[in-house]
Amino acid sequence: MRKSKPKKRYLLPDPKFQDPLVTKFVNYMMERGKKDVAYNIFYDAIANVEKKAGESGLEVWKRAMNNV
Repeated sequence: MRKSKPKKRYLLPDPKFQDPLVTKFVNYMMERGKKDVAYNIFYDAIANVEKKAGESGLEVWKRAMNNV
């Protein structure tokens, strides 16, 4: 007899932007379980994009993800 299907696990939104897509991206970027380091790298990169582009770094990142 087979076991029941496992329950679907949903991603929690990230603490800063409240976006589950950011969490998924950070989970792929993470190495050796260092999620805090991965979040710091991502947030620093978004801050650098905001400085250089002059617009919301998260929106620029989302457009880049849609283009990929």
